[in-house]
Amino acid sequence: MRVLIASEPGRPDRDNEDFAAAAPGLLLVVDGAGSPAGLESGCVHSVAWYALNLGGLLLAAATDKRLGLGEALAVSIERVNAMHAATCDLRHPGSPSATVALARVHDERLEHLVLSDSVLVLDRPDQGPAVITDGRLAEVVARLDEPDRPSPVDSDEHARFLRSRVEQLASYRNRPGGFWVASTKPEAASEALTGSTPLVDLDAVALLSDGASRLADRFALMTWPDLLAILRKGGPDELIARTREAESTDPDGARWPRGKASDDATAVYWAVQD
Repeated sequence: MRVLIASEPGRPDRDNEDFAAAAPGLLLVVDGAGSPAGLESGCVHSVAWYALNLGGLLLAAATDKRLGLGEALAVSIERVNAMHAATCDLRHPGSPSATVALARVHDERLEHLVLSDSVLVLDRPDQGPAVITDGRLAEVVARLDEPDRPSPVDSDEHARFLRSRVEQLASYRNRPGGFWVASTKPEAASEALTGSTPLVDLDAVALLSDGASRLADRFALMTWPDLLAILRKGGPDELIARTREAESTDPDGARWPRGKASDDATAVYWAVQD
C-alpha cells in the first residue's frame, strides 16, 4: 500500500492546523477549524493541538476493526476530552474543533467516514468520481445574514466579519438543524457520512481538507476528474502547488470570496490498483 501525503500551512508564519496520516489499510485527514484572533475558546490549547491529538488517537482507534468508524471517532473524541478536561472548559461553544475524512480497508472493501466539509473522492473507473462531503455547514452559512460585497481578505473589515460569522456559527454547531464537527461531543460521530465500496470498483481514493479541494469545489477551475488526474500524475504536492498558484492570482478574495487568502491544504492519495 503506497500512500502519498502532502500538507502545507496557509501561511509559513502560522501553525498548520491540518493533520494527515496513514497506516496499513488506513487513511486520515483532520482539518482543524481555525478561529479569528481575539475570540475566546475556553481552552488553553490551540486548534493545531486539537487536530494533532484527535488525529493520532483516531488513527490508533480505527486500527481496531471491531469498531465501526463512527465508534472509533466517538472514542477518540472522548479520549481528547479526557486529556484537557482538567484545564479547559469543554462546555464553551468556542472549544477547538475539526472536520474529519477517514478511510479503512476491511474485508476487501473501502469503508469511509466524513464529518463536516472535508472531502473524500472515490475514483471509480466505470462510474466517474464519487465526491463525499457533508454540506450542512455550507447550508447554515447560506442562511446567515452576510454582506453582498465581501471586504478584502486580511482587511480590518474582513476580520470583523469573520469574528461575527464564527460567533453566529457557534449557536448552530453540534446541534440538530445545524452542523456537526469533532469537538467535545462524542455523539457528533453518529452524524458523520459513512459507507463502503468494493476495492475492485476503485482505481484510487483521495482525502482532502477544504484548503486542498478548492480548485474544484470553490474556485471551479477544474472538474473532479481533472483533480484526480493531477493527483495521479503529480501527487498531492502538485495539487497544493496549483492551488497556491490560483490563490496568488486573487489575494484579496475578490474573485473567490473566502475566509483566508490561502488555507492550510492537505491531501492524501492512494492508488488502489497499483
